[in-house]
Amino acid sequence: MNAPNAPYRPVLTDAARPSTFNVSAIDENGQTRDTPIAGEHPLTLYVDKREILTLMTLGAAPEALAIGYLRNQRLLDKVEDIVSVQVDWDVNSVVVNTRNGLKDLDAKLGKRTTTSGCGQGTVFGDLMADIDSVRLPVDAVLTRATLYALLDRVRVHETIYKQAGAVHGCALATNGNGASDILYFVEDVGRHNAVDAIAGKMWLDRVDGGDKIFYTTGRLTSEMVIKAAQMGIPFLVSRSGLTQMGYEIAQTVGITMIGRATGKHFLLFAGGERFRADA
Repeated sequence: MNAPNAPYRPVLTDAARPSTFNVSAIDENGQTRDTPIAGEHPLTLYVDKREILTLMTLGAAPEALAIGYLRNQRLLDKVEDIVSVQVDWDVNSVVVNTRNGLKDLDAKLGKRTTTSGCGQGTVFGDLMADIDSVRLPVDAVLTRATLYALLDRVRVHETIYKQAGAVHGCALATNGNGASDILYFVEDVGRHNAVDAIAGKMWLDRVDGGDKIFYTTGRLTSEMVIKAAQMGIPFLVSRSGLTQMGYEIAQTVGITMIGRATGKHFLLFAGGERFRADA
């Protein structure tokens, strides 16, 4: 039940799985060590009793992942369309109940694009549908000092990757005057799962992306750029590289795209009009 005047929030379970598990491994000296490894679980998404797909996930934020997936696939327009999200790991499922069903579901299920995304690999509907309608804030600015502040925050952030490897991380961060704070940091076995979980958290918390920075450890593919644009985020930063289609779509939608960003090094690929190197 939502409190009076509080933003609507669907009924949610709180069913995060442990992110790491200890197993025995033998090191180069023949010594047995207890070693953390990343979790990986199948999670089948059902919407209104209809099976949509199975995601492979760390299981750290399954409710937000389901919501963000439906948001980024353009199957739901707003969080108010969702009545409940129920995760049951006994049967490895997440059940989403909606008010009015999913729009154009049969048409979108019939048109699938295999993507480069680990953990998902399939996007429903037309990958480029409505991309021309995306409008990012034209007055948003990112300074070199703020970028460096973000990269430093990410560097010292405690992560599953530091313990166990085998995961991708994504962060939503503030864009201050030479400062940046991490609002959400999500890791998963696939970078698309991590970005979807952040999209879900943004919906649940009513966080606007127009003045934010999105950071990912993964490469900037077409789908990653499209998702950031749909979330209304003008700045996309990766410690990795990018693909040709990702680059072309970033230019089309006007995202400021920065790759190979570690320490004091980066490459500005697109959207340079928003970047202030001397600020």
